Amino acid sequence: MTGAPRLSVVVLAAGRGVRMRSALPKVLHPAAGRPLVDRPLLAARALLAEAGGGPLVVVVGAGREAVEAHLAAAFPDAVPVVQDPPLGTGDAARVALGATAGAREVVVLAGDVPLLPVSALSRLRAALAAEASNAVALLTAVVPDAGAYGRVIRGADGAVLRIVEAKDATPAERAVRELNSGIYAFDGAFLAGALPHLTSDNAQGEYYLTDVVALAVGAGRRVVAVPVDDPAEVLGVNSRSELADVDSRLRRRAAEAAMAAGATLVRPETITLDETVVLEPDSVVEPFATLSGETRVGSGTRIGQGCVVSDSSLGRNVTVRPYCVIEKARVADGAVVGPFARLREGTDLGEGVHVGNFVETKKARLAKGAKANHLTYLGDATVGERTNVGAGVITCNYDGYAKHRTEIGAGVFVGSDVQLVAPVRVGDGAVIGAGTTVTKDVPADALATSRTPQKTLEDGGRRYRERRAGARAKGD
Repeated sequence: MTGAPRLSVVVLAAGRGVRMRSALPKVLHPAAGRPLVDRPLLAARALLAEAGGGPLVVVVGAGREAVEAHLAAAFPDAVPVVQDPPLGTGDAARVALGATAGAREVVVLAGDVPLLPVSALSRLRAALAAEASNAVALLTAVVPDAGAYGRVIRGADGAVLRIVEAKDATPAERAVRELNSGIYAFDGAFLAGALPHLTSDNAQGEYYLTDVVALAVGAGRRVVAVPVDDPAEVLGVNSRSELADVDSRLRRRAAEAAMAAGATLVRPETITLDETVVLEPDSVVEPFATLSGETRVGSGTRIGQGCVVSDSSLGRNVTVRPYCVIEKARVADGAVVGPFARLREGTDLGEGVHVGNFVETKKARLAKGAKANHLTYLGDATVGERTNVGAGVITCNYDGYAKHRTEIGAGVFVGSDVQLVAPVRVGDGAVIGAGTTVTKDVPADALATSRTPQKTLEDGGRRYRERRAGARAKGD
């Protein structure tokens, strides 16, 4: 690309979000698994790709350290610029302009409007480019009550004359139903010339980017209003209630997309589904399940009622029975989990593994065909192929200062109520008797037990009962 870029996109993300009543910057509040600002940024990327590239500029202010850290991790192509102090959207555009590299066209997006499709932005750009006299194109929507949004004021011929912010509007202007979304496409040279002429003579004492519209009309340039297909596309988030509304809409979109791709959602209105989750065809999710983060569910896998799965990979034909919690884990094809199992971070279950009710795993790898079906804790452990871990088994992995590993070989039988005190190794084919406390390595094919010999007293049960009955009779 030579000379000035054709397009630059500016995302305004400097707002304090006072009504959110939160220490977290508004644009970092999550909706359907992503921070609010991510969706405008993704739309901006797509728009720039259509135009052959150009600067992506993000105006930051309140909580900028957190916002900049997120940008560095998730959007390293974005160029942050700082607005301090916050003096309004016009001032934010002025701050950003120096990073747009003199682009011939500047699109401005709000960082808290997550439902906007790229197609609407493409139509906005097309409207700006339709005539050489066009200086500004803006997205608008017609709604029953425009609330706190700016109103689009038109002349008798229908041409856009100006934008009036709600706090500065007269009663007649507040009755206007066409709102300004705060999303624009500007002729870059015109914008650069107009911004120095903005004033802060208004109810909020700020420099309004909306005033550029009136400046364009005064200069004999045209302003084009582009209505969105659905007013919900330009919904902004300024409160927890609005965040909940947007989150609900995004999750419904995610559910519809999953079902269109071949997944079955049983009572989808009860399922919490992040848009980052991938459900392959013929997967099934039962009611009241929550799937979040970078989770992938393979074809033929069934997730039972009430399960919580986050940042995990589930292979094909996996059965996750009801009320399991799976976090940052991998489950291979054909495995069976639960009910009431918890797979914690670092768990890796091989093909056909069975992890049953009230079993907890953490940084545990169970190889193909291994089983731990009842009331067991496996932490910092490796379990070999076809090994059976009995009920009530515990890997004692923490000594109060450090974690230690337990390594169990292939084809091992671990009896019920066994404690494996790490660090310890159990060789292939070994048998650990029920109730054993293992503190030393067990060789392959060995039998390990640590029981006190059983003592049986003939008729002792009857004598015990008689003693107890006599004590009760005396009131003891």
